[in-house]
Amino acid sequence: MNAPGTIDSGYRGEVKSILINHGNDPFKITKGMRISQLAIRPVPKALLEVVETLEESERGEGGFGSTGLD
Repeated sequence: MNAPGTIDSGYRGEVKSILINHGNDPFKITKGMRISQLAIRPVPKALLEVVETLEESERGEGGFGSTGLD
């Protein structure tokens, strides 16, 4: 639930927010309460090119979180 949702440019419906009360007491949401955020981000359009091999890079085969340091 604590992850951003994505609304693409073709969507025309109502924007909603998922809420959950982890407490034991009822929680009333009233008009004007700040309960959500909206972050507008550009979405780049990439062109992919299929190739037989890739040239070497500085990182090589280092995966996620790789610093490139030994």
